[in-house]
Amino acid sequence: MTYFTTRRSTLALAIALVAPGLSAGAILANPAIAASASAPAASSETANVQINDLFALRRASDPQLSPDGTRVIFSVSQPVALGVPQSLIWIGDVAARTAKPWGGGEGVRGGSARWSPDGTRIAYRGRSGDKSGILVANADGSNPQMIAELRGTNELLPGSDDDFLWSPDGKRIAFVSAVDGPEPSMDGDPMVITRYGYRPMNGYPKRFVDNRRLHLFVVDVASRDVKQITHGLRSEHSIDWSPDGRKLAFLSNYEPDPDMTFNYDISVVDVDSGAITRVTETKSAEYAPRWSPDGKTIAFLGLKRDKTSSETNMEDTHVWTIDVASGQRRELGAVIDNRQSRAAWSPDGRWIYFTVQARGNVGLYRLPAAGGGVERVGPPATMRADVGGFSLQKNGTIVAALATPGNLAELYTLKPNRTDPPVAITSLNANILAKRAVGEVSAFTFRSFDGREVEAFLTKPVGLDPWAAKKYPLIVMIHGGPHGQQGPTFNHKAQVYAARGWAALMVNYRGSTGYGQGFSDAITRDQNGGEAKDILAGLDAASAQNPWIDTDRLGIEGGSYGGQLTNWLITQTPRFKAAIPWAGISNLVSFNYTSSYHDYLEQEYGGKPHVDGIMDMLWERSPIRYVQNVKTPVMFGHGDRDFDVDPSEDDQFFIALRDVGVEAMMLRYPREGHGMRETQHIADFLQRSIDWYETHFSSEPRTTTVNTRMK
Repeated sequence: MTYFTTRRSTLALAIALVAPGLSAGAILANPAIAASASAPAASSETANVQINDLFALRRASDPQLSPDGTRVIFSVSQPVALGVPQSLIWIGDVAARTAKPWGGGEGVRGGSARWSPDGTRIAYRGRSGDKSGILVANADGSNPQMIAELRGTNELLPGSDDDFLWSPDGKRIAFVSAVDGPEPSMDGDPMVITRYGYRPMNGYPKRFVDNRRLHLFVVDVASRDVKQITHGLRSEHSIDWSPDGRKLAFLSNYEPDPDMTFNYDISVVDVDSGAITRVTETKSAEYAPRWSPDGKTIAFLGLKRDKTSSETNMEDTHVWTIDVASGQRRELGAVIDNRQSRAAWSPDGRWIYFTVQARGNVGLYRLPAAGGGVERVGPPATMRADVGGFSLQKNGTIVAALATPGNLAELYTLKPNRTDPPVAITSLNANILAKRAVGEVSAFTFRSFDGREVEAFLTKPVGLDPWAAKKYPLIVMIHGGPHGQQGPTFNHKAQVYAARGWAALMVNYRGSTGYGQGFSDAITRDQNGGEAKDILAGLDAASAQNPWIDTDRLGIEGGSYGGQLTNWLITQTPRFKAAIPWAGISNLVSFNYTSSYHDYLEQEYGGKPHVDGIMDMLWERSPIRYVQNVKTPVMFGHGDRDFDVDPSEDDQFFIALRDVGVEAMMLRYPREGHGMRETQHIADFLQRSIDWYETHFSSEPRTTTVNTRMK
């Protein structure tokens, strides 16, 4: 399961430092903040990364260049004292390399900002009073007007892309919004459930899906007249206008029961008549359709295998094109054996740009639309950065959000076919990180139990003296997915550990992305097998290469699939002194039937659990089956509204561990789903993690200098 540590993710003085909009009265009136009144504010003299930095660190995303390429509108994630970080809209001057909040003040609250084709207006998702929808304002942020309300759904629809776009002539905006389906309400007494996919993507605020369907709409910007374009029982989303403004490309699942089989196909709808034409009809999934500038071809991200998952796919997505008239498909991305995403046409139609995961990082590449060799656009591979969103214009300007080893994502300009380093436009965190010492992250490879080469990343303690007699604890931090990757870019949690004099080890075990399809497939029908051995082999290699690592003070943690591996590894070895699984799976059988991702294990094992002896395989690799072997104290963490991995996975293992006599504790965070979103929860869990490790690394718990704990 893909685990997102969002990525969206105290005295009155401390809160004022990180959230100046809160008054001292509001702070002291809130028990969750007032309880931290003894915690010191992060001092400007502090050398190391602090937990409280979470309340100030910002990240840039979703850059969108103006039509003339001179300005860029983008989103900034701004933490708040309590709750989910705000999304604020900023604007930057590309040539001047400056940026500021859009519309004055701290910036307009909203996201998905998009320029009109003539560059005079900006549409964005936001609120007006008690309504949520699409607003349009002048390019300077003045005179915002809501032109259409948006209605969402909690239905499981991963892979959805753009949900509103300007028409090429700038007169209309196409958007995606939800309408009620025909099923009976699940809010009654009793609650009547008829759908196979009754569990929602996000359990808050409803426990079951709302039975809404996403459909396509078009609004006339001048008159605000709204027209519904598609209807029916299937959801449509991920839209793109044809260059002539007559059609919309979109995704829909045409399987007899879309809840049972995850399979998006591309279609095109005539905006005036509502006539729909299927463009693809495959057993595999397609994503993110994009019209070519001449309107003859659609680029998309696609798979080839019959079994796909509504969660994370074992198969890497590649860039494809399809000729709309003939239906002829081409897999352009086959020249790169790695996962690709974010495909976009160059304005002249000659190139398709896209991102590629490779060896713990994400780079920007391009391919000739006619086929041919691939080119790396940037950043230089030596920079070890991750490209998030990017935007390009006719004048050749490319702006991308880049996360680096020293910072969260900032905006940079890139040049195709150049070795020049990217040039920064924003410096959102300079006032904080310039004063922080960051632990060095080094990459190394090792041979695992079967001779396979595996890569790992070691974050070293700040102030490390490798020649001294001192030994340093190490925390193994396991990524989720399992088809994901870790790398050397800035990881706040690892840096907080480094600041305390602890190392952190991240292993891109078999099954991880960024190392080719064969490496990803090596986990097939072998969960908690080879990849668990890879992690232990990586730990052995790190310890052998770095004698300063204290092998008597080892911790282990991970989220989602990383939590599952944490649960498994403590049944296989007693070498870890403390374990902290977040949203981990303890029983693969019960997980399959309680998760909203009903097709995930079917993809990994080649069938549903009741066929081909798969049920026995799942039980054989379930951590709870071997609970009698556990000696490691465990602190479980889980979101109370997690429907990806039900909290009952913790409930089972917690009771089983207590039956065995192993120390165990559970943390259950209200309002949280599969990943942690609220900043105060992230800070609280990190502080409790530190305390848990310190308690079990020594006979006498050490005092901590930062206290963000919620009471």
